[in-house]
Amino acid sequence: MKKTPSHSTQELREFARVLRGRRTVDQYIQTPVPDELVREAIEVATWAPNHYVSEPWRFILPGKETVAGIIDLCAEMVGSEKGAELGEHKRNTWSEKPGWLIVTCQHNEDELREREDYAACSAAVQNFMLYLWKAGVGSKWTTGAITRDPRFFQVIGVDEEDAFVVGMLWFGYPKITPTQSRQDVSKVIRRLQ
Repeated sequence: MKKTPSHSTQELREFARVLRGRRTVDQYIQTPVPDELVREAIEVATWAPNHYVSEPWRFILPGKETVAGIIDLCAEMVGSEKGAELGEHKRNTWSEKPGWLIVTCQHNEDELREREDYAACSAAVQNFMLYLWKAGVGSKWTTGAITRDPRFFQVIGVDEEDAFVVGMLWFGYPKITPTQSRQDVSKVIRRLQ
């Protein structure tokens, strides 16, 4: 006798609604996200699939001093490349981000294993963002040039020989939630015989 799945159609639809509804949020209200919620989201992130249960991720919650150092570095980098006015604009917009998380991945001498570990860290980031989204908290995953700059590693206290940055995430309660659409799924599916 075939066993009936324990989930209901309604539960699956709700889960799909959360997955489809998640958006990249760039503007936030300044209400802080509770520390316990962030900790829960990180704990859920660690349940992402990871080959050999390598758990290659590390999560850094920078405090005010570290965030200020990151913002200063960003303003300096943008200012030297695009002018002081844009550097200051970047300083102002980054200063409005209420929550910060940096996700790193441990280096591995085996190139294939490192790729697998990076994929695992990416899945962990998605878990983190989806958990927060279900709680009404938006996020943005950024991988800009700053996350590859040696000075950034100094600011966050990470040795580049040990790890690389998968992303810097901002999070908070959305001021604006953007709309979005996707192409029809039939355009990205290919069945083989």
